[in-house]
Amino acid sequence: MKQDVTKDLSEIVDIKKIEIVKKSITESHGLPNECYTDEEYTTIERKKIFEEKWSVIGVANSVPNPGDARPFDLFGIPLIILRDKKNQIKVFHNVCSHRGYKILQKPKKINNVIRCPYHSWAYDFDGNLVATPHIGGMNKNEAEGFDKSCNKLKEVRSYVWLDLIFVNISNNAESFEEYIKPLSDRWSKFWTKEDQKLIRHPKDHGYFQLKVKCNWKFAIENYCESYHLPWVHPGLNSYSKLSDHYHIESDLNRFAGQGTMVYDPKYKSSKKFPCFPNWPKEKKKFAEYVALFPNVMLGIHKDHYYAYWLEPINHAYTLEHMEVYYVGDEAAYSGKYKEIREENCKLWLGVQSEDMNIIEGMQAGRNSPSYNGGNFSPVMDTPTHNFHKWVATNLTELLNR
Repeated sequence: MKQDVTKDLSEIVDIKKIEIVKKSITESHGLPNECYTDEEYTTIERKKIFEEKWSVIGVANSVPNPGDARPFDLFGIPLIILRDKKNQIKVFHNVCSHRGYKILQKPKKINNVIRCPYHSWAYDFDGNLVATPHIGGMNKNEAEGFDKSCNKLKEVRSYVWLDLIFVNISNNAESFEEYIKPLSDRWSKFWTKEDQKLIRHPKDHGYFQLKVKCNWKFAIENYCESYHLPWVHPGLNSYSKLSDHYHIESDLNRFAGQGTMVYDPKYKSSKKFPCFPNWPKEKKKFAEYVALFPNVMLGIHKDHYYAYWLEPINHAYTLEHMEVYYVGDEAAYSGKYKEIREENCKLWLGVQSEDMNIIEGMQAGRNSPSYNGGNFSPVMDTPTHNFHKWVATNLTELLNR
């Protein structure tokens, strides 16, 4: 296995180009072009990053009621997201144990069983196979030697945190609690667990999607840094300047990003959103923007939180999903705050659209054979370099197994 995978990776990209990414920021280059332009490379990346690590596949709010189910493909791996009768989120591989049919094709309400449309085999909300019509012949729903208990839907290890649904396909990652602890500990200085329970997803102006013609990694590496702020986001820079920002980096290299010290939203209306009750007064103008590797970008502010998660479709196409949350029912649902919910959503849409133009241009630039992966500013690009190192480290770990 080691030889096969090593050969595959080395046939696609010079391993030395991956190894150099892990060097100090003054000596390294960025990831080579093949990591953004080669379809075969994407297969390796899916295994080493999206199967081996904790990845985001959606939000619990998308299946709000027991019995709600929706399909999701993670880089081609078909999954079912289900809210069960106990109001818990479960994730299953979306494939019938009989003939391998993809069971769920679109979101639907499931009353009692998950039924395969092909031969009507059915599974309960725990994935148990409960019905096998005519398996032993006409009107014989049992077959000698066939054990239903050995033919369940395969459940995927999952965890819901701040409404985000994380999965670990391989079941090899550390516990989710261990994975999230460095970020959770960092943000405990801003909000408590009781504050986090107050987040609400509005039914209006709480979501948008962007279809981006670029590799998913460009969105993450762009989000990590504020270096581009004056030129890409002149409107934002007019009140939150580059000099007002600071870098965020994880000792365990699980996340990176940047923060601001001058967050002070001003809407056309005089209204302001309610704030998290335990957000410290001395940090009321702080906000932090963190990319949690591999595929979600988070923003916390005294008055709202957002999760901007990525759905990679292929090596050069990504869906970006923005989910915005407010503090309590009134801020999220009432007409009183509808106007500024709309304004805030448009603000973030504008910012992300500006970034979209940049990252699509980066994808186009990676077609140049003269580009060596790029250099880093030793001061301004440290969060982005950390992300490149994280990818490179996970790729080369494969070679040592």
